[in-house]
Amino acid sequence: QVQLVESGGGLVQAGGSLRLSCAASGGTFSRFYMGWFRQAPGKEREAVASIIWSGTTSFYADFVKGRFTISRDNAKNTVYLQMNSLKPEDTAVYYCAATGARGSVWYRQTYQYDYWGQGTQVTVSA
Repeated sequence: QVQLVESGGGLVQAGGSLRLSCAASGGTFSRFYMGWFRQAPGKEREAVASIIWSGTTSFYADFVKGRFTISRDNAKNTVYLQMNSLKPEDTAVYYCAATGARGSVWYRQTYQYDYWGQGTQVTVSA
């Protein structure tokens, strides 16, 4: 059973930066396609970014392009989300997710992922 644990959330002022981490255990991390999602109060969970197993291809939602960067370190079984130029509308619980799918396309639906972390809160103040 794969376990995912996010960390790095917190409170930051608008324009600031945070780096989220997601540590995986219980599986062969390098085989998993990884994604970051977020969910704001009263809203559906939405895809933020994702990265294929090798780390050579990544995908971003339009609302984070140019501000967020997803990366992974397969030796450390960890995926990251560097978030810069944060805005109040980025406030949400951020989740990492893993799927065994092997395509080099953007898996952006929650049902496409097999494993989920517990989430980490990101709050951006105006």
